[in-house]
Amino acid sequence: MDITILPGTLSGTVQAIPSKSQAHRLMICAAFSDNQTILECPQTNADIEATARCLNALGADIKRTDNGYIVNPVKYIPQKAVLDCGESGSTLRFLLPVACALGVEATFHMQGRLPYRPLSPMWEELERMGCSLTRPTEATIRISGKLRSGEFSLSGKVSSQFITGLLFATALLDGISQITITDTLESKSYVDMTQLALRIFGVDTDNYCIKGNYPFRSPGKLIVEGDWSNGAFWLAAQALGNPLSITNLDLGSPQGDRASAKILSELEERISVSAADIPDLVPVLAVVAGAKKGAVFTNIARLRLKESDRVASVCNMLNTLGANAFADENTLTVQPGKYHCCTIDAVNDHRIAMSAAIAATVADGPITILGAECVSKSYPAFWQVYKELGGKYEQHIR
Repeated sequence: MDITILPGTLSGTVQAIPSKSQAHRLMICAAFSDNQTILECPQTNADIEATARCLNALGADIKRTDNGYIVNPVKYIPQKAVLDCGESGSTLRFLLPVACALGVEATFHMQGRLPYRPLSPMWEELERMGCSLTRPTEATIRISGKLRSGEFSLSGKVSSQFITGLLFATALLDGISQITITDTLESKSYVDMTQLALRIFGVDTDNYCIKGNYPFRSPGKLIVEGDWSNGAFWLAAQALGNPLSITNLDLGSPQGDRASAKILSELEERISVSAADIPDLVPVLAVVAGAKKGAVFTNIARLRLKESDRVASVCNMLNTLGANAFADENTLTVQPGKYHCCTIDAVNDHRIAMSAAIAATVADGPITILGAECVSKSYPAFWQVYKELGGKYEQHIR
């Protein structure tokens, strides 16, 4: 599906959708707890659904309701399981170690760019601690064996999701485990979210030292908080002059992407922004920078490992729009320009599609976005909300 957005302003009030990051974590904990958990999460997406589907394959009974999910925890761990992760990196990286901890002979299926996103050094650490992992095909991973508790060691530079996956896994093991991070942990706030979720379910993870506590203790009912990562698109539109009010965002949230509000206010001037802890914000922050006074984004290396090579896709998007963006190994430089009528290929990356849509609010002519349906990965209702806020667009089905 392609969409052509006509020039115009967005206005009104928009409620931030539930946090995908928190929903994954709470759902996983609930699946391995001692009782049913009601998870209030009125809006879902392809990634959350992938986690629910895979947890069901591991023995849970998770049902979608009008207002969220009913999570009935695992009663019997299957000997074998097939887990369809779709394109969700979180689902794969969180549940691969979990399946290893359970001792399930499991086959993971991956779609889109997911088979090409890194699993090392977590892969090697899982093998060192008792499991066998193979790649029968490019889009398939097969595991066997059972993870043992003990001393784990992992770099924090590739993905914080590896640390999260090991936290979940070691919490399911008998005995005490220690996870040592050998260098700088990037996106630490996401690991903090994982530890908070585990603590809600009665698991102590002080300094990444974990005593196995399976099954976890269900609190009964939980509300998934608003998502700063996707809320940032509307905050960016606001920063570009669209009269919007954004609700359901907690300023005290553990989400690292709450930094979007502060950074957007600073983009009134040309600034330098480290992407180390906010890699998902770079596309939309770069759009705002390109329409204002420019910016320099440092620590961008991990952006090449996302749903697209986001260094290349952000540069292509901005240069096509009319700004000037270029990058070296670890720095993205954005020089401002006037956004004009053009066509943007979203390269199957939800954040590129939504960022281009926000850029369209200040362009001097129509902006066409190719592959606009990719927003379903994190925000299926995005185009409907865009229209409700006054956005005008034409939809083209290929």
